[in-house]
Amino acid sequence: QVQLVESGGGLVQPGGSLRLSCAASGSIFGIDLMGWYRQAPGNQRELVATITSVGSANYADSVKDRFTISRDNAKSTVYLQADSLKPEDTAVYYCYVRRSISTRSTAYWGQGTQVTVSS
Repeated sequence: QVQLVESGGGLVQPGGSLRLSCAASGSIFGIDLMGWYRQAPGNQRELVATITSVGSANYADSVKDRFTISRDNAKSTVYLQADSLKPEDTAVYYCYVRRSISTRSTAYWGQGTQVTVSS
């Protein structure tokens, strides 16, 4: 099992910034993909960004050029630097980790952290 602990959410004004962190612990051997998803009220959970173990990042079009994902493999931690935040970025942000052993992959999710962008 992999445990995920998220931090860094909160209330921020439009145009502001936040940095989310997610630390993985437990059975961390085999973690390859890490990332962030978000879910706003009434909407489905959607991809924000993912990053591979070698640092290749993928972003949703809605956050490109505003958000930056990074990871520290030594600490099994993934970060999301969110800049130029907009009210439509308001959502619960979930950390995502994929662990792959042989041909089997398992997804793990954090408990979620609320990000509210409002004046």
